[in-house]
Amino acid sequence: MPNIAYYHPAIVHFAIVLGIMGVIFRWASLTGRTPFAGPTAATLLILAAIAAFLAVHSGTQAHGPVERIPGARQAVMDHEEAGEWARNVFLVIALIEIVALGARRRSINVARVALWGSAVIGIAGVAAMIRAADLGGDLVYNYAGGIGIRSGDTTDVTHLYLAGLYQAAQQARTQHDSARAAALFSDMERQFPNDTNVRLLVAESQLRDKHDPRGALATLARLPVPPGNRFLASRVAFLKADAYVAAGKPDSARATLEQLRAAYPELAERIRGRITQIK
Repeated sequence: MPNIAYYHPAIVHFAIVLGIMGVIFRWASLTGRTPFAGPTAATLLILAAIAAFLAVHSGTQAHGPVERIPGARQAVMDHEEAGEWARNVFLVIALIEIVALGARRRSINVARVALWGSAVIGIAGVAAMIRAADLGGDLVYNYAGGIGIRSGDTTDVTHLYLAGLYQAAQQARTQHDSARAAALFSDMERQFPNDTNVRLLVAESQLRDKHDPRGALATLARLPVPPGNRFLASRVAFLKADAYVAAGKPDSARATLEQLRAAYPELAERIRGRITQIK
């Protein structure tokens, strides 16, 4: 079979949706009130088994680079085992569905028992699939598995590095470690000197972590704001206003916000609220 590791995330989502919907339709079919639910359930559950098989196969092909991330090996193994278990359950369900299809013309009772078996085992299958998906989420969100692997683009790894610095700085700020937060934001600036968002974060760090409003104002003064960029203009103006207040210049803070209101009248209510807070 060709290497389909690149498609693992998409295949997994298909398997989850097909499996859950198949089980729902199978239970609905047992009520006898929805005639279309039976054939729909059989189709969905057989497709779910195929998708689960492909998901495990593609995951096995993709696990090597992720497993080499320090500390991620056990998480990869847990995810693989859960995925294999979910695949096996849905293969059993698919087999039962095929038996039920074949038994309809020969024995209604056998077919009905098979369908009930499919419905009951389907609950276990959905639970197993959700468990595998949860462990896969751990790989992505806890270990950053897969970053830069699918595309081979070094930019993806750069995004990961930037995100790591940002999250570490925010965590340090949450822990009231202003010195570490400031150091991390400064490191971010050294690594990404031309990134506008980074420069804005550095100005914010100068104000909140270093308690240096004049330094923050100097950084913001060098930050170009393209005409019509309301989001960036508002962020810069609000941060400038905070810096002016911290520097003991409330009039300058109000003037900055009034300029923003003149440029973007749709922000008038929000700006008015901020102005009333200035003392």
